[in-house]
Amino acid sequence: MKRRALGVSGIEVSALGLGCWGMSGSYGPADESEAEATLRHALDIGVNLIDTADSYGDNGHNESLVGRALAGRRDAYVLATKTGWVKREGPDGKAAVGVDGRPDRIRSACEASLARLRVDVIDLYYLHRVDPDVPVEESIGGMAELVASGKVRFLGLSEVSEATLRRAHAVHPITALQSEYSLWTREPETTVMPACEELGIAFVPFSPLGRGFFTGAVTGRERIAPNDWRANNPRFSADNLARNIALLQPLEEVARAHGKTTAQVALAWVLSRGVRVIPIPGMKRRTHLDENVVAVELDLNSEELARLDTAFAPGAAAGERYTPEVARWAGR
Repeated sequence: MKRRALGVSGIEVSALGLGCWGMSGSYGPADESEAEATLRHALDIGVNLIDTADSYGDNGHNESLVGRALAGRRDAYVLATKTGWVKREGPDGKAAVGVDGRPDRIRSACEASLARLRVDVIDLYYLHRVDPDVPVEESIGGMAELVASGKVRFLGLSEVSEATLRRAHAVHPITALQSEYSLWTREPETTVMPACEELGIAFVPFSPLGRGFFTGAVTGRERIAPNDWRANNPRFSADNLARNIALLQPLEEVARAHGKTTAQVALAWVLSRGVRVIPIPGMKRRTHLDENVVAVELDLNSEELARLDTAFAPGAAAGERYTPEVARWAGR
């Protein structure tokens, strides 16, 4: 497995990481046994960047799963987790999402994550979203205290603006920035990616396969279960999904030319964006993992890259990437 530098941390990680959100039921039913086997298989084949969060699943389910699956193999992986998302009861009595970036809450959340993950230190600790009621300097200051106390090694941010990234970096070095980025989500190219390059920060794309869209698995609304996160996502509405599927022909043709899958080509395109780019596709099955790692060795030529750039120009995708409820927390 090829390696890439995790910012200027001195750590090298697999060029492709493993995103664990889907292992806790976000994209249809979860299979804990297969998820645990997938985590262990990842280490066996050299995929060593494991990405989770305290908000994935109920009551820290995903962190507990990761901790259980990888017990006894701590030296074999680089562990990234996140804090900041919280689930509260809304005015209608239903669960609602929010953010909490208070330093005291971050410290207590870190202790809980360490216990669930069964580790003494978190390699990369992200602020999952910026709290609009707490200056990012205060949140990062609290996280920096965790570094000083030896509970965290490096800090990251997720889904922030360039201005916020720079403010945070001035308080404590930011090692990685995680943002949605793929053929159909290209906004970071003109916002945060240049700043990451300038500051020596790793750029970690999540959903590099368009939440499964570029795998070819979602060919219609009937392929999305009612409890699947995508069921309410604008890009997967019936009208928008039909328009987005119509964009796929160039990707399919490039894939056929190489004898590869559309997922492998879509990941190869993301990997081509720079040596500091480390995508973390969500993978909850060993078969998906084995398929996706092939992308690390797939080199697309300049003509193919240009063709994909044109076919999936910024703004080409139909539909917003989040519902308004979730979108308000992104890009602060």
